Amino acid sequence: MIRLYAFRDNSCDPRKCTVKRMEKWDLVRVVDSLDRIPRSSLILDPTAEQALSPADRGIPSITALDCSWEVLETWTIRRWPTRRALPYLVAANPVNFGRPLRLTSVEAFAAALYILGEEEQARKVLSKFNWGLHFLELNAEPLREYAAAKNSTEVVEIQGYYL
Repeated sequence: MIRLYAFRDNSCDPRKCTVKRMEKWDLVRVVDSLDRIPRSSLILDPTAEQALSPADRGIPSITALDCSWEVLETWTIRRWPTRRALPYLVAANPVNFGRPLRLTSVEAFAAALYILGEEEQARKVLSKFNWGLHFLELNAEPLREYAAAKNSTEVVEIQGYYL
């Protein structure tokens, strides 16, 4: 089981915030300072140069950035030891259903967990949302292929077929 963290700056709508719901179910540890995230944690960062892949297995934790985009430009994030971008996937959440790369934090966590071989944990975090497991159905083929890739380069090649 991989530990989950979320950095929140309270810039999102609390009624639609998947991190708040995950926190309620004790599925994620929410922090309000980047200093509280373990340096060994893999940060899901859409601006990262490397894609998440099975080569990243063995990481102790994953951190989602549930914040405004300005945080991604900070020195702390850009110098983080392990940052990875998620490959192409389609959202299943009600706000962005069917839109590519518009995932909620819970969808991002689930995708990362699935790619890293933690399918059961991915299902567990998604099961708290009535639309959650549909995310895995909607993205079943690419997630299977990403999870079978050897490294980031292969993930990017696979992603090319879906773009």
